Amino acid sequence: MRVSVIGATGYAGAELLRLLTEHPEAELAHITSESSTGENIASLYPHLSGRVEKELESMRELEAIAADSDVIFIALPHGHAMKIGKLLRGSGVKIVDLGGDYRFKDPKVFEKWYKTEHLDPEAKAVYGLTELYREQVKKTELVANPGCYTTCSILALAPLLKAGLIATKGIVVDAKSGTTGAGRSLKLGSLYCSVNESIKAYGVTTHRHTPEIEQIYSECAGEPVIIQFTPHLLPADRGIYATCYAMLKEGVKAKEIAAAFDAMYGKEFFIKVRPQGEVPELKNVRASNYVDIGWQIDPRTGRVIVMSCLDNLVKGAAGQAVQNMNVMFGIDETAGLRHLPVYP
Repeated sequence: MRVSVIGATGYAGAELLRLLTEHPEAELAHITSESSTGENIASLYPHLSGRVEKELESMRELEAIAADSDVIFIALPHGHAMKIGKLLRGSGVKIVDLGGDYRFKDPKVFEKWYKTEHLDPEAKAVYGLTELYREQVKKTELVANPGCYTTCSILALAPLLKAGLIATKGIVVDAKSGTTGAGRSLKLGSLYCSVNESIKAYGVTTHRHTPEIEQIYSECAGEPVIIQFTPHLLPADRGIYATCYAMLKEGVKAKEIAAAFDAMYGKEFFIKVRPQGEVPELKNVRASNYVDIGWQIDPRTGRVIVMSCLDNLVKGAAGQAVQNMNVMFGIDETAGLRHLPVYP
């Protein structure tokens, strides 16, 4: 497969390049950056030296890039992918968008939360949370790769919502992210002195991943679900950790919770569900495509607490994008992604 990356100099784009160098079926065709056109990607990311010595192009030659590619990853901020997707529709090239442009079934939800007009509302994208929508991903040419917070949060409660074991009202998702989740652009809140030895909430009641999580929770439950979602910034480079709280329905026991997780994830390569009471840790998923899930029941409050963690740049972005590419082309879903986490 000839693979191109639009927006290769962001953290997710660079992570894609790292993963693709190890992929047995992928050949890197084109990489682009509007801010660094003409530069060697290895001069910006020395860790790629000797493996990805490739000149960054401009996406102004997009149609030529598409003609020379089997699949294009779009690793750009929201608002760009819908222009590219609209331009390339019908060209035969497959697209995986790592941004938010195509994640919502209703474009008006995108417009409300992203404050941007949707320029490609007729697109037929598949939401690329691979473990939940694998069969749809197989048949599509346009995948909307989920956000990092959303992947972590959805995988935590999807089995319990599908099995009807928890109430759909009163769900709380308390989530935390490493600073790479804020992107590579210079921001005051992401500076070392702002982040080090500190933790803070942000986007309280307004974070754009809220309606994305609600959309999939609602599909799983078969009814509308409204959640309380609060993200926090961690003094760490990588990782997403979501602690999700939900009320158990009357009479639900631990064995039913365990059975629901096993039914959905028992055969999934990348998802590890820990025994009841065992707590997952970020360092056990670092730099990998794995997801660790733990859970516990609080008999005093009647709640189940589900803890989920992943690497925001891999399973939360580039790794899941590669996983979706593998499914789209009918090859081993784990190709290029089987490496174990980096520990500690």
